[in-house]
Amino acid sequence: MKTRNIAFRTKGNTRGPITRLVSPGDVGQMIKPFVFLDRFRMEASRGGKMGMHPHSGIATVTVVMDGATAYRETTGSEGVLHAGGVEWMSAGNGVWHDGGPIEGQGVHGFQLWLALPPEDENGPAHSQYLAAEQVTSSGPARVIIGRYGDAVSLIQPRASINYLHVKLRDGERWTYQPPAGHDVAWAAVASGALHVGDAEIGREVAVFEEGGGAIDFVAEGETEFVLGSAVKHPHELVTGYYSVHTSLAALAQGETEIERIGTQLRSANLM
Repeated sequence: MKTRNIAFRTKGNTRGPITRLVSPGDVGQMIKPFVFLDRFRMEASRGGKMGMHPHSGIATVTVVMDGATAYRETTGSEGVLHAGGVEWMSAGNGVWHDGGPIEGQGVHGFQLWLALPPEDENGPAHSQYLAAEQVTSSGPARVIIGRYGDAVSLIQPRASINYLHVKLRDGERWTYQPPAGHDVAWAAVASGALHVGDAEIGREVAVFEEGGGAIDFVAEGETEFVLGSAVKHPHELVTGYYSVHTSLAALAQGETEIERIGTQLRSANLM
């Protein structure tokens, strides 16, 4: 089967400690259900957080590569996620959350948003938090979502999605064969570089040609990256400020619930 080449690439936009690689209005249209991707590197903190903010219609997925981050959300979950840990928070019809580096430590990783299918976009909010030892691996790939080789993630969304965290040694070759139907595929590099055919991927996101072919990688230097593949999300992306839905009606329902929760938080002085 033909291997897949790079169809599009971008270094994104950097503001302070965050590089925004994918947004729903740009690359997210090409690789949906993957609609948003940030690479973040925050230095040692005095305890400052992002502040409570809402979401609906999406799931957020955070991979912590180094350091630690605190989290709390209106589902009742609260704690600290350490290096190697994974956050899955399905916002559904509406949730508010806060997070950021813990005092005295920095944090480095990726945060991804996934567009939810109609069955889940206005459903109950729920979350899973995995420690490093709960994330299974196949070869150099840690399986954050889905399954790869003989490794199966504890996080199994309704849609067919793989999300992997991969580390390769200098000169190491690795081939990713997506599951059947995974027309969407991309990779974002955190450190080192990847060679795909004649192209080199640095600290950027690369979108691969649609189709079922494999992707061949060769590392230059010690290389760490995340990779996603999926059956393409068949719905339009209808966006609010913190929300992505499949229709205006679903967005309105989510935003109504967000406002209701926000009113409760303000009344309780929790914002």
